[in-house]
Amino acid sequence: QVQLVESGGGLVQPGGSLRLSCAASESIFSLYAMAWFRQAPGKQRELVAGISTSGSTNYADSVKGRFTISRDNTKNTVYLQMSSLKPEDTAVYYCNTPLGRWDWGQGTQVTVSS
Repeated sequence: QVQLVESGGGLVQPGGSLRLSCAASESIFSLYAMAWFRQAPGKQRELVAGISTSGSTNYADSVKGRFTISRDNTKNTVYLQMSSLKPEDTAVYYCNTPLGRWDWGQGTQVTVSS
């Protein structure tokens, strides 16, 4: 079973930037599409960005143009560069395959507030 560890969250002011990282424990990571999800208090978990094994990307409309997903298969890591952050981006962010194949990690908290 692949273990996922998210990091890089924190408190940031509106308009600020953060870069999240998700490290996978197994090199099999490179064989799967990956995605970033987020879950705000009282809301369902939602997919915000995905990246295929070849590097094709897709984004939720709410983050398009502000977030960029990337991956480094040599490091078994997927990244989420977030810019122009808004208060509504506040959530716990998780990574997994688009269908949630692996156990969920602990996530990383992102709080956007002045």
